[in-house]
Amino acid sequence: MAIELQADAETGTLEVLASGKLTAEDYHQFEPAVAELIESGKIKILFQMHDFHGWETGAMWEDIKFAARHCRDIKKIAMIGEKNWEKWMAMICKPFTLSQIKYFDSTEAPQARQWLAET
Repeated sequence: MAIELQADAETGTLEVLASGKLTAEDYHQFEPAVAELIESGKIKILFQMHDFHGWETGAMWEDIKFAARHCRDIKKIAMIGEKNWEKWMAMICKPFTLSQIKYFDSTEAPQARQWLAET
């Protein structure tokens, strides 16, 4: 499995640990966790990439559909990564969502969590 999920309904935050390559099946696990959290309102996502290698073709399509469905449901996305291309990916995503997106280096996980907690 390429993702691990941890939802916190109290704060409306979903933490996602992604490693390896994301598959379409990973989105079938991710989507219900998001849907459950957004029942209470807009959510925040902490997307942490560790030894991450991107998306398979089917997962890219699922990501596009996910972004279209939930562009108004997500307040903030903190992306934590280890590689330069992951930082660029965060910048490329910004025009395709209404969410605030901010990239953090893997050493800045506490700052990413703090940024998500800010109103």
